[in-house]
Amino acid sequence: MGENKQIREDVLKSVNGLSDKQLNKRVEDGSWTIMQVLDHLYLMERTIVHALTDQLANGENKSVDEKPIQLTTNRSTKVDAPSFVKPSEDFITLEEMKNKLSESRSALTNIVNSTDRALLEQRSYPHPMFGELSLKQWIPFVGLHEKRHLAQIEELKENLG
Repeated sequence: MGENKQIREDVLKSVNGLSDKQLNKRVEDGSWTIMQVLDHLYLMERTIVHALTDQLANGENKSVDEKPIQLTTNRSTKVDAPSFVKPSEDFITLEEMKNKLSESRSALTNIVNSTDRALLEQRSYPHPMFGELSLKQWIPFVGLHEKRHLAQIEELKENLG
């Protein structure tokens, strides 16, 4: 979780100092606002928490090969977000978003801290690109996914003008 913590700090540092108006401004047609990127990160983490919780309670043990999740940060491969993690079009303040991100991170941390590592290795959940991922790999995936979008946030900031 240490890597995830650092990446989250980098994401929040990246948006500090921007106004709510800037964060919610669409810089180009067809792209998300910076706030929508943050909302997507929140929705993704919340979805992963639900999947982990469900698989820990109801999943079956199975052996799953490690997947190359580090490829997540390669933005040359475009990935469309599944509908359930598509961000809201609503105006959201940074304070509201920080609260949501804090809430989803607390839930993830609680799962990690209260679950036997062996169980995280024995249970899995399908990822749209990588196929079956062990729950153990889903945890660093959260950080890698945020790192991918941190690069997107930086590009959007450059285009804010």
